[in-house]
Amino acid sequence: MELSSPDLKEVHHQPCSTENANRCISSSHQDTPQTPSSSESLGLFMHWKLQASCKTDLSKKGSVDKDIEGIVRDINLQDCYFTTSSCSGRIILIDENPDVSVVQKQNCSWLFVTHDLCTKDDVFSGLQKAFGDAVLKFEPFVLHVQCRALEDAQLLHGVAINSGFRNSGITIGKKGKIIMAVRSTHCLEVPLSHKAKCLVSEEYIDFLVQTANQKMEENKKRIVRFYSCLQTALHKRNHVSDAESNRTSARPVYTRRRRRKQDKRRDADQCEDSVDDEETSIPLFHDMTL
Repeated sequence: MELSSPDLKEVHHQPCSTENANRCISSSHQDTPQTPSSSESLGLFMHWKLQASCKTDLSKKGSVDKDIEGIVRDINLQDCYFTTSSCSGRIILIDENPDVSVVQKQNCSWLFVTHDLCTKDDVFSGLQKAFGDAVLKFEPFVLHVQCRALEDAQLLHGVAINSGFRNSGITIGKKGKIIMAVRSTHCLEVPLSHKAKCLVSEEYIDFLVQTANQKMEENKKRIVRFYSCLQTALHKRNHVSDAESNRTSARPVYTRRRRRKQDKRRDADQCEDSVDDEETSIPLFHDMTL
């Protein structure tokens, strides 16, 4: 799991200087509220991206999970995206404090965690360390991406939905931050013990392990599908953008050439008209003199 992608630090030190980004931010805090221009919005987004690249990964693992390294890298290579958090999916056994009614991360400890398949022995080994309420969980792939514009978020949302992550969505914050979250609903959460006393049979734990592994295998398939759809969508979008920029850059040259041709024709027509006038005026003047 990652909270600030290491790939982002390697790729994005070029885009926008901190001075320009700060200038965009200061302009957005004037007394008179103004709608930011596209250039100001771009500068603010690049400032956020630069900030994210400087942050330390606060996850327990401290790095991007192996199964989604390519996804995180390719997204962060795009000018219009950067990842804010991610997890490839995990099977985890946690020990919760039975005296605390509100479930909070700081009130629990990890007895066992894996981003791959697990075994029954892994779960039993973790249960022996429990002092409170042990809970077995499967948590699927999750990814949060900040996007430059709404259409960028919509592209990722379509990729997520088509890949089987039906619980994905887009949120827009008060400061204009656009976050696209890739989420799924095939989770699992089952309590196994209370105050260190196991409440279920070995046969049931074996069944839960098989169920969790099946969900993990399906999760990995969806990740592969998501990566494939993502690459296709990004390639298609970048190809269209390149084609549009080429047409835009070629249009002024064509326009100038066309104008030059029109000017030449107009000059030629004027020359022909002046020649005709001279030719017709000569006999007339000649006749008059005679």
